[in-house]
Amino acid sequence: MAVSNNIKRIRKLNNLYQKELADKVGTSSQVISNWERGYTKPNDEDLISLADALNCSVDELLGREPKHNETSDDFDAFMFKDKEAFDSLPDDVKKELIREINEKIEFLKYKQNKDK
Repeated sequence: MAVSNNIKRIRKLNNLYQKELADKVGTSSQVISNWERGYTKPNDEDLISLADALNCSVDELLGREPKHNETSDDFDAFMFKDKEAFDSLPDDVKKELIREINEKIEFLKYKQNKDK
């Protein structure tokens, strides 16, 4: 997938408008629009700023497949992209979310073992 499509897709996953992303990156919404339409491409510094603003890697923006040797830090970053929001939840809601995640993990393990 092209960088332009990835920028737009990941921006939308982060529920950001072009103007909001532009403010985080330190550019204009017109520049973001041009990147998303493929009229221009972000330079290396812009890619790093975009990755930081979108909580993703430059590799993800470039469309590269993630390597399968993720560290626990990568997992934590994925699970809790907005840790402050998670921490602000009431304890009972956090416990319920964790319970649901654990159930899903157990189901996926079961399914994987069943398919072998």
